[in-house]
Parts: sequence; C-alpha cells; structure tokens
Amino acid sequence: MTNDIVALIDYYEKEKGIDRDKVLAALEFAFISAYRKMVPGADAIENIRADVDTKKGDTVIYASLEVVADDDHVDKFNEVPVSLAKQKNPEVEIGSSLDFNVTPKNFGRIATQTAKQTMMQRLRMAEKEMIYDEYKDRAGDIVSGTVRRFEKSDVMVDLGKFEGRIPSRERVVTEDYNIGDRIRVYVVAVENEARGPEIILSRSHPNFVRRLFESEVAEIADNTVELRGIAREAGYRTKVAVASNDDKVDPVGACVGLRGARVKNIVRELNNEKVDIIRWSDDPSEFVVDALKPANIRTIKLDKENKVVSVTVDEEELSKAIGRRGQNARLTAKLMGWEVQVSKDESQHEQFEARVGDAAISLGELLGLDAETAEKLFRAGGATAELVAQMPADYIAGALEISEEEATVILSKVSAPAEATETAPTEVATPTEEVPTEGAPAEEAPAEEAEETESADA
Repeated sequence: MTNDIVALIDYYEKEKGIDRDKVLAALEFAFISAYRKMVPGADAIENIRADVDTKKGDTVIYASLEVVADDDHVDKFNEVPVSLAKQKNPEVEIGSSLDFNVTPKNFGRIATQTAKQTMMQRLRMAEKEMIYDEYKDRAGDIVSGTVRRFEKSDVMVDLGKFEGRIPSRERVVTEDYNIGDRIRVYVVAVENEARGPEIILSRSHPNFVRRLFESEVAEIADNTVELRGIAREAGYRTKVAVASNDDKVDPVGACVGLRGARVKNIVRELNNEKVDIIRWSDDPSEFVVDALKPANIRTIKLDKENKVVSVTVDEEELSKAIGRRGQNARLTAKLMGWEVQVSKDESQHEQFEARVGDAAISLGELLGLDAETAEKLFRAGGATAELVAQMPADYIAGALEISEEEATVILSKVSAPAEATETAPTEVATPTEEVPTEGAPAEEAPAEEAEETESADA
C-alpha cells in the first residue's frame, strides 16, 4: 500500500470523521475489485478477502476454497482437493474451508491506483450516509457555512464536514454571493435520493426569519411571545404577526428590543430587508388596520363568508396601502389568509364634484350657458364672473372648443352684469343721502314754535 493510500485513510478518518474500520473496509473492497479486474477468471471466485497491513503497507489477497474429496473436485476456482489441502494443513477435513494466498506478483502500483479510485467512491458513499444520519434531524435549523463554489445558479456551501446546496429557488434575488463568504442558512430538508443524501439550504424561506426571531428574542424562545404568522417576499419585505401570552409583556416591544437592538440584528442578517412587526388580533378589521400601516384607512368592509376584506383610503394614502409593487397589500393578504382589496375613497371626491357642479350651474345661469359648457368654463379657471372676465377670448375658445366669436359673446355677457353692478349703487345712494337734507326743516319747525310759545308765556 502506497503512502497516498495511507494519507487518504488519515484524511477521511480525521477530517471527514468516518470511522477507521469503515475506511479500512472500503480499502479492502477496493483491492478485491482491483484483483478481480487484473486476474482472468477471478470473477468466478466466490470468497475473496484482502488483508491490509497498515503498518507495513502490505496487501495480501486470500481466496477461501472448500476442501472436497479428490474425486469430487470439479470447480477449481472455489474447491480444493483434500490431498492438496493436507499438504498445507494436515489437520484439514473435507467440508472445511482453507485460505490460499492468491496475490499476483505484479499486484503493484496499477492495482493500487485502481483500488484508490474504488476506495474513494466507497468513502463518498459512507460520507453521504453520515450526512443523512447527522442532518436528518436538523431540518428546520439555522447553520453557518462558507460559500465554496457555484453550480450553474446553485450555491454550494461548505458546512464543515459536509456540503450543502442552495438551489436557485431558495436564493434571495437581491443578494450576491462570493466564494469564501461566510453565511447563515436555513436547513430546508435532507433528501435521501438514489445518488445519495443531499442537504437543501435556503436564505429565502419564511422560517429563516422565524428562527432568527427565536434566536434573538428570548420571549419567543420561552413561549411568552408567540409568532402567529410570517409573510415574506425575500429581499424586499417581511411582515411578522406576534401575540403575547402574558398581559404584562408587549409582543411588539419585545421583538423590537431596547432601542431597536433585536430587530436591527435580524435586519442586518437579512441584508437590510424591511421587517414589519404587527400585533396579532383575532378581529380582521382591527388586524388589517395595523397590517396596512403606515396607510390610514377610511372604511373597512368584511365578507366573512368569502374571507374578503375591502378597505378604502384617501387618494394620497393609496400608494402607501398598496405598497411598492403591491407588496404591502399582498403580504397583508398572506398574513391574514384573507383577500385584501384596497381602493380609493370616493366620498370626498364626490363631495368636491357636487360643489363643482353647483358652482358651474350658478355660473351658467349668470352667463346664460348650458350646464356642460359652464362646467368646462369653471374647470378652465373661471370659478367666478370676475375670473372669466380676465380670460382672453382665444383661451376660452380653446378650453370650450368653440370659436373666438362665441368666446367674445361670453365675455360680453360677463362685462354687462359687471357694469350694471358698478352703476346701481350710485343711483340708489343719491336719494338716500338727500333724504335727511329735505326732512331737516320739517323736524326743526316745532322747535321754533315752542320757543315762541315760551316767550309769550313769559
């Protein structure tokens, strides 16, 4: 046995953790396979064993033959005549087995190379068996590893003694990995397929976030706080619903931590993915209000039979409620298990349109315009007659899709009432101011008569 075979035994025993007896068994099997390939007719020998001396580096191949009577000797590959057997061992009896050294003289480097290849195949099988035995109960755990290589879009991760795979479907689309990167991954499953066990890893699985919360938040680990639901779009946003089994413990505060320390650690591990922590409620209408924050909800309508919740928000809040690429509403629906329909609140818009309609009607009555034309003029900026009067004729013509002559007629209608309004106060004010002047002597006459009466009495 050459030194590289010895090194291989030490490597698999110490580095891979495979039992030495298994390594030697694999080596013996490899030398037997090499012997059968080298020696013609060796495949007919039923019982062959290899004796490997790891100290001296010698390998001896033995064939175990059955001792038979000289007359019954038929199979030269598996039987030996008793007369020949007694030459080797005088005490041997018919029916017993006797080992013969059948090692070829040229059983050297070629056999060793063949044995090495076969041995490595056997050891890889033994290693895969160890993978399954060790990791079959670790599905659902978080482990650390180093990016070793890439196979197409899959990432191969070195877990120490073993290797795991992150399939493309379990990768986070916003993350880039480089060989040598140290990462934490979630063990999705250990699949024992025909080609051997395989460890399937993930960084996009929702339970990866669950395990991170359990490791960071002591209240979740001891069941004081319970994770009721997780909805995740890996790389972008995650919503987590939490509830407390202790009235004295705030579930959201426990998950956020002092000055946000706990949730910051989780967000850092998720490469700054947004994490929303929501207080769980069994009341869908109350829960959807918290889940759709920061949007402010106007109205909520529940269809409990079909599990549909319809909410309305102000127009400026609509983008917040739906979220970027619809994430906020979509994750809320996943978290609730209900269909969430978000729409714009039309009540204020309807009220505004009603006021516009009333104002347009008043303007139309003033200028003698039909309702449609008056509304167009109103929306073009002519909210009052004074504002219409300031508009150029060509602007009115373009806004109302009429000729400039027709626009000039409208402007003339605006000017006429304005002139009447300016003139009317002057005509009314003149007699009002003269009334006291004409009435003054009539009021003063009695006073003069009274003075004359007083003088006569005197």
